[in-house]
Amino acid sequence: MAPAQQVQVPVQASPPAILSVLETTLVAPSPSAGAAPLESSLPLTFFDVLWLNSPPVERVFFYRLAADADVPAILSNLRTSLPQALHAYYPLAGRLRLTPGTADRYEIYYQPGDGVTFTVAEYRDDVDIDELVVDKPREVCKIGPLAPPLPKGGPVLALQATVLHRGLTIGVAVHHAACDGAISTRFLHTWAAAGTGVVAPSPPVIDRTLIKDATGLYDVFVKAMPSADEMEHVKELDDKLLATFTLSKQDIQRVKDVVASEAARRGAPPPRCSSLVATFGFMWSCYQRARDDAGSNGGDRPTYLVFPVDHRARMKPPVPDEYLGNCVGGAMHAAPMDQLAEAGASGLFVACTALAAAIEEAVRGIRSPETIALWLDKFREAAMAGMWTVAGSPRFRVYEVDFGFGRPAKVEIVSVARTGAMAVAEGRSSAGGIEVGISLPAAGMQRFQECFRDAIDSLHHH
Repeated sequence: MAPAQQVQVPVQASPPAILSVLETTLVAPSPSAGAAPLESSLPLTFFDVLWLNSPPVERVFFYRLAADADVPAILSNLRTSLPQALHAYYPLAGRLRLTPGTADRYEIYYQPGDGVTFTVAEYRDDVDIDELVVDKPREVCKIGPLAPPLPKGGPVLALQATVLHRGLTIGVAVHHAACDGAISTRFLHTWAAAGTGVVAPSPPVIDRTLIKDATGLYDVFVKAMPSADEMEHVKELDDKLLATFTLSKQDIQRVKDVVASEAARRGAPPPRCSSLVATFGFMWSCYQRARDDAGSNGGDRPTYLVFPVDHRARMKPPVPDEYLGNCVGGAMHAAPMDQLAEAGASGLFVACTALAAAIEEAVRGIRSPETIALWLDKFREAAMAGMWTVAGSPRFRVYEVDFGFGRPAKVEIVSVARTGAMAVAEGRSSAGGIEVGISLPAAGMQRFQECFRDAIDSLHHH
């Protein structure tokens, strides 16, 4: 990894055909009360190092603008409020590098003068924002360029504002080794507050000594880290579609009721079915049915769902919510493909039981290197057998990120088109609902839509 140094901002030599890049600037953290952030190194913890070779997490926030909106003033405000937000989050203006004098220790290195690339672009295609914020399938190639690339040389954050007909998008690319989604979205809330004058979230806690590693988990994880070559397959966006599926509060309650009834019918203890478990279970069962033609090809082979669990409150001692870094572990459990793909109550029960068990295992705490090594073996087995992963969380409140021109009309995690994960956020339209973004090729998307529709119908006629 290249050592951190002052670099020229690499302007994209050939922006995607639908974009005109107007300017790219390097925005540095502002001095606050006369003091700029000092040179610093933040060592990666065992939570961080697993993500070192992963592609960035890319989110795009879509905003509708009033017909008389002053777009130059909006762009100017975004640019002038960014240094203030970066002052608190100055490590995000730094770079990942190998710690000097070591073979496998990594750090985020920040020195005064470092900054974040902020690109202003224009959408050249005569597309209206309303065409991009629909839930129905859209081509990823029309949305992907709205998220900026991370420049070479180890930067961990890049930002892009794109003007389009009757709207504006804010695109964010974050290197997952720098921080998890709880913190990257907290930074966006802070930036929005800096531009509007509302009260900002409490500042981040920048202290890596809070993550104790008494049992040497860093060494286990750094050995297990996928190589850059192994991650190469997730880099390219192909001809996929992106669509959004929403479960209302009523849908989620119906899933819980159906699972409880099925448990009683089987004489089995009901799984702890939170709203998240109900949503993941419903989507996982649909996904397997759409993927595997009702399980006829998969038989009883296992397939896995892997989803993040925040460990901040579970660490001993607990780590504050504001901790800047990664503090998520993976929850994972297998279910037999054929049982998972069964329509109706049976597939839902199998899915939700497996997911409730995954959470119970994950919250038993950070384990010893021996059990972590076993977990990593299981993870590799899951990757071979077939697994589905999750990005995002309803707790990030992405639909409350308001820069002064209204709440987002839509938020997409476009990087799921690279990773194949399901993107999760709070529902826009109904309190208590959850929305899920899925990216699939056209034929797979059509099958998934049919399975989703049938499963929703079945829920309410059960």
